[in-house]
Amino acid sequence: MSQQSISTRSLIERYQFILEAMSEGVYGLDANGLATFVNPAAERLTGWEGTDLIGKSIHSFHHHSHSDGRHYPQMDCPIYQCLQDGITRSKENEVFWRKDGSSFSVEYSATPIILEGSIQGAVVVFKNISERKRMEDNLKQALTENRFLKEKLQAENHYLQEEIDAGFVGEIIGQSPPISHLKEQIALAAPTQANILITGESGTGKELVARAIHQQSAFSQQAMVKLNCGAIPEGLVDSELFGHEKGAFTGAIQRRIGRFELANNGTLFLDEVSELPLDAQVKLLRVLQEGEFERVGGTQTIKVNVRIIAASNKDLKQAVDQNTFRMDLFYRLNVFAIHVPALRERKSDIPLLVHDFARRACKNMNKPYKGLHTPSLKWMSHHNWPGNIRELQNWVEHNAILHQSGLFQLVPMHHGTTQQTVVNPSNKPVTLEQAEREHIQQALAYCNGKVSGKAGAAELLDLPASTLRSRMKKLRISN
Repeated sequence: MSQQSISTRSLIERYQFILEAMSEGVYGLDANGLATFVNPAAERLTGWEGTDLIGKSIHSFHHHSHSDGRHYPQMDCPIYQCLQDGITRSKENEVFWRKDGSSFSVEYSATPIILEGSIQGAVVVFKNISERKRMEDNLKQALTENRFLKEKLQAENHYLQEEIDAGFVGEIIGQSPPISHLKEQIALAAPTQANILITGESGTGKELVARAIHQQSAFSQQAMVKLNCGAIPEGLVDSELFGHEKGAFTGAIQRRIGRFELANNGTLFLDEVSELPLDAQVKLLRVLQEGEFERVGGTQTIKVNVRIIAASNKDLKQAVDQNTFRMDLFYRLNVFAIHVPALRERKSDIPLLVHDFARRACKNMNKPYKGLHTPSLKWMSHHNWPGNIRELQNWVEHNAILHQSGLFQLVPMHHGTTQQTVVNPSNKPVTLEQAEREHIQQALAYCNGKVSGKAGAAELLDLPASTLRSRMKKLRISN
């Protein structure tokens, strides 16, 4: 045997050894696409023996497919295309089918064998990339979740900053029978996960009751998310409640997390719920019934576990009768109803409330607070307080502006108004002299012109009678 024949055989054996040792699968194909060689790795990866494939089209065995499961017709298969035009093909994100019917992700290349300008066949090298695909998919999912959590955290931080800026503080103050009953109802409702409907006139403190329920519930470690349904333009209600995807509408330059997602596993307070448009009521009902929704412009179904506390100063039952509020939504919200009493129903609580409001107002204005001038509270029991707690608090803050020293006094209102004539119609502040004159005049009017003695203006203003008369003379005030 010639030396050349030995070298050729040695070279062939070396290549044979390399092919058999490779971890990638290797097929040799002739010009017609029929298998001429199958290495051991290809057998292990596919489950097909070489004897099953030699002389046959591997396409008929592997059902060479797209990653979405659509099969290539043989004439469109990149492997067979390289046999037609002699151009090397490489593909990722495809699948081969095993003998047992299962599939695996592959990455492969098909290189044509060209001798003397003629395509004689091709070599196909492929490897199983299922584990890599799984890791890539996990990474994509992790990045998606991380992006969502980041967006949610940003939304929560923005929402919490709004809460901080609002400066909400307070507790339910009072010892009257209506307030004692209210506190009992809160204690009963708070530990449950039932939806709550809070009713009461404007200014009675319905949000305060909602916060008390939340703080005594299992969700107290999370912020109570709130939404004033009457303060949102109708076209943006869905976005506020459920969020929106980027490009969902003009101006939606990025994805936004809605209040339901922010409140997941917590409490969502819907104030002025009667103001929700009817189409938004339908979507809210679906969330309450099924615990799921889609963002505006999105297709992904988002599941949430949210406790709803709704509030309304309107009669929702009457709204149902007038077809402005859905009956099924009313019953979903009205699982447990809590009514907040008006201030005129709990006038015995006024001194406690005034003391708390006055102390806070003086602290905020850096003024001394040495307690209340109790005689100045007498007139309050005769006022109806149509604006309830809000009206009372505003009036106390108004008097805190006038307060300088001594005990805190509250001048009476006239004609049921909640504003004094301390500012003129043009809203230009009056002088201190004018303010003092009007202050003394109001005290005299309240005391029916009496200056000194018990129940006189001097006692009401906590001034010696001589001092008051001196001020009246200087300000040209007659009684």
